[in-house]
Amino acid sequence: TTNAKSAGKRIQVRRSGVHGKGVFALQDLAEGETLIEYVGEIISWDEAQDRHPHDPNDPNHTFYFHVNEDRVIDALHGGNSSRWINHSCNPNCFFDTTSLMVVALRDIACEEELSFFYPSSEWDMSQPFVCNCGSQQCLGIIQGAKYLSPQQAEAYRLNVYIEGKRNHKG
Repeated sequence: TTNAKSAGKRIQVRRSGVHGKGVFALQDLAEGETLIEYVGEIISWDEAQDRHPHDPNDPNHTFYFHVNEDRVIDALHGGNSSRWINHSCNPNCFFDTTSLMVVALRDIACEEELSFFYPSSEWDMSQPFVCNCGSQQCLGIIQGAKYLSPQQAEAYRLNVYIEGKRNHKG
């Protein structure tokens, strides 16, 4: 298991051009490399709904990570630097729901910001989250598949497939 201390030598949290803070590679990272465990308090969906939002003044910014239909990680409580990894519609990392690890989806260059494709949320959102990832494949929103056009829905499906097809054994 990669802990935050050893991961800190390879990655660093700093200001991001995408959103707030981000996590950046301090050295070249190889495809398939386990980067850091996504940690925090593991709670149920019901508990996450009861806690939401973390900040009433910014209700779309949370540290929840959807593991499966039964579990959510709330990285506001006990989280590490992994909670600052931003979304991208063209991610360079994926989240392994079995090991709870963030893994390089492809080779990542030194100084590149780490990102993964945030999966669709069960949140009852009044509006979609705006995406600022800047990739050519940008869908314009982060979550809420009900807001996607048919073309965006296909791209979304492909990104979820790319993320889901990996079963990292680390």
